[in-house]
Amino acid sequence: MGQASHRVLIVDDEPALLKMMAVFLGRQGFIVTDVGTTEEAWSTVEAARGEFDVAVLDGTMAGIGVEELALRMLSANPKLRVLAASGYPVDMTSLEAAAPGRVAFLQKPFGPAALAGAVRRLVGAEEKSL
Repeated sequence: MGQASHRVLIVDDEPALLKMMAVFLGRQGFIVTDVGTTEEAWSTVEAARGEFDVAVLDGTMAGIGVEELALRMLSANPKLRVLAASGYPVDMTSLEAAAPGRVAFLQKPFGPAALAGAVRRLVGAEEKSL
């Protein structure tokens, strides 16, 4: 399965960072949807009916907390993987317990190569579990 068949949802409230991540992952061959709020992220995942492979979530946004949002998304889409990204420590314990092997953390700031690598690792984990 090629990267072009993998759909990635990026959620971040910093427009410049959101655009940079979306453009870079798009250039890497991923099909990217980007949104700027947690509420929009949830409604996008809910409406997509399992279409996304990876969700990249900013760990510190207003609205639905990253942990609650990730748990909702993981529950709604059994194949989804979640990459939480934050400049602050994020406790991933409950997410890892709820969805072993389906969550990862990426410390901000990160470069494009680190982002692409983290997404590829999550997609690779998905393909190995099939």
